[in-house]
Amino acid sequence: MPAVSKGDGMRGLAVFISDIRNCKSKEAEIKRINKELANIRSKFKGDKALDGYSKKKYVCKLLFIFLLGHDIDFGHMEAVNLLSSNKYTEKQIGYLFISVLVNSNSDLIRLINNGIKNDLTSRNPTFMNLALHCIANVGSREMAEAFAAEIPRILVAGSVIQLLAPLSAADQPIRAVVLVVLHHGQREGVVTAATSLITTLAQKSPDDFKTSVSLAVARLSRIVTSASIDLQDYTYYFVAAPWLSVKLLRLLQCYPPPEDAALRGRLTECLETILNKAQEPPKSKKVQHSNAKNAVLFEAISLIIHHDSEPTLLVRACNQLGQFLQHRETNLRYLALESMCTLASSEFSHEAVKTHIETVINALKTERDVSVRQRAVDLLYAMCDRSNAKQIVAEMLSYLETADYSIREEIVLKVAILAEKYAVDYTWYVDTILNLIRIAGDYVSDEVWYRVIQIVINRDDVQGYAAKTVFEALQAPACHENLVKVGGYILGEFGNLIAGDSRSSPLVQFNLLHSKFHLCSVPTRALLLSAYIKFINLFPEVKATIQEVLRSDSQLRNADVELQQRAVEYLRLSCIASTDILATVLEEMPPFPERESSILAKLKRKKGPGNLPDIDDTRRSVNALRRCVQSLTVITDASYLHS
Repeated sequence: MPAVSKGDGMRGLAVFISDIRNCKSKEAEIKRINKELANIRSKFKGDKALDGYSKKKYVCKLLFIFLLGHDIDFGHMEAVNLLSSNKYTEKQIGYLFISVLVNSNSDLIRLINNGIKNDLTSRNPTFMNLALHCIANVGSREMAEAFAAEIPRILVAGSVIQLLAPLSAADQPIRAVVLVVLHHGQREGVVTAATSLITTLAQKSPDDFKTSVSLAVARLSRIVTSASIDLQDYTYYFVAAPWLSVKLLRLLQCYPPPEDAALRGRLTECLETILNKAQEPPKSKKVQHSNAKNAVLFEAISLIIHHDSEPTLLVRACNQLGQFLQHRETNLRYLALESMCTLASSEFSHEAVKTHIETVINALKTERDVSVRQRAVDLLYAMCDRSNAKQIVAEMLSYLETADYSIREEIVLKVAILAEKYAVDYTWYVDTILNLIRIAGDYVSDEVWYRVIQIVINRDDVQGYAAKTVFEALQAPACHENLVKVGGYILGEFGNLIAGDSRSSPLVQFNLLHSKFHLCSVPTRALLLSAYIKFINLFPEVKATIQEVLRSDSQLRNADVELQQRAVEYLRLSCIASTDILATVLEEMPPFPERESSILAKLKRKKGPGNLPDIDDTRRSVNALRRCVQSLTVITDASYLHS
């Protein structure tokens, strides 16, 4: 890897990233980003030509802004110009920008192909590697056509031809080629590339590459048990062949645990060795050492979670991740929380995960990074059971009052699901949902208040308490409209259960609901009119009062057709129907059929496939982030980013 001089340090980028992380709100972040975009645009359009360092710095800032989720509509040409630089750091940033932001339909693809072709035909192996990375990451049709003849020539160049030529001459399938490379390859770089290819092929046709499991275990064993001197050419900051180790561990995740006892024992020994090395004092204070070491560790933990068959390893992995929960590096805290979500789903490690509940709660309260706080919420949700449900729900409700607006709806759904799933006493469930509406009413979807109505109707033992509690909640000077909906429905069905108290007499209940009527939207007003006709059936003594309301011009001549129709029909029904007919038409709602919670279904839709804290799904999310981090590590030494 080319040496990076101190002069390559991009202090401006470090300051910008620090400014973004210190923003107290989303608005402040957007304001700072817009200011920086305006500055970069003026630099690119200015009369003064920028040197390579300046282009690299500004392109890096644009890439960082894009990764934060903002659109970037300029800077592409400057990134393409960096490809012609003779400096590794400048060329590398150009390729990184193109790999992430340029799509296959871009008008610049021809210029990009020319830059790639120049690097492929150069004699500089580092530049060739950057160009090959770009081709692999973009993978467009144009690139495939442009370099279809060039890539095979590079593949069989030099010493590699000695291994591949006989196999090619014999017309052996590609499976045999890559497996031989994995088994006999002496050059770790070639073996690393072959492992990547095998992993991709194994994901598509796992049965064809089953033999790669034993080869991968054997190769991994040689790496983790070797001394640094044995792999001196492939040791990165005192870590032996970290990228090959990561790729081998990822390949093994394509298959279940080995059935052969000896092979399984050898793999377990490798994983134990990796966990043991993680406990050793660092051999270097440089960030590259810890990055490489942790990359291997997290991939090993991912494999342990994938197999989910060794209780000892699972508990050890949990304890190791627990040490990262208070690490000063934000990315490690994030990955630890994400990985522990999957461990919480395993019967072997669930109890071990629960021992870290106080640390996770503290992270929820003190973390400055909203993405880490969100992972803490996910972990609390995953580790929740009957023994800690009330504590976790209380902490989530407390956090909800100050939570970032972008994640409030998801927290509301999770609180509602946990309150229902682990409610032993349904009075606690009712209190929790009403408190949820009070704290974050704007983020309480229809599914949440529908569900509390269903549960109250289905459980006779909680109906009286629900009516009393919602009646008291409605007496607040200002209450959310969702609370009015719940109150109208419950009092309309079960208001008679609290009517014996003079403080909640039928007339008091009606006046309380009607005092909210003019403040509500049309759907809520329609619901309240239905509650009023229910009152006429439950409490004949307030019939005249309610009929007067229904008869008013504001109802009979309402501009909204739905409200007008309800007022006319309910008024007519109350006038002509006998008591028996009224009781039949307006009888209590029957119990709802038992089915999957609509709230859980909504959370699944909101999170999308691959994002709920399920052991397989969450692993995909963790691996996606880890792959991104590792790709950045592979492609650059990164020293200059920390200057």
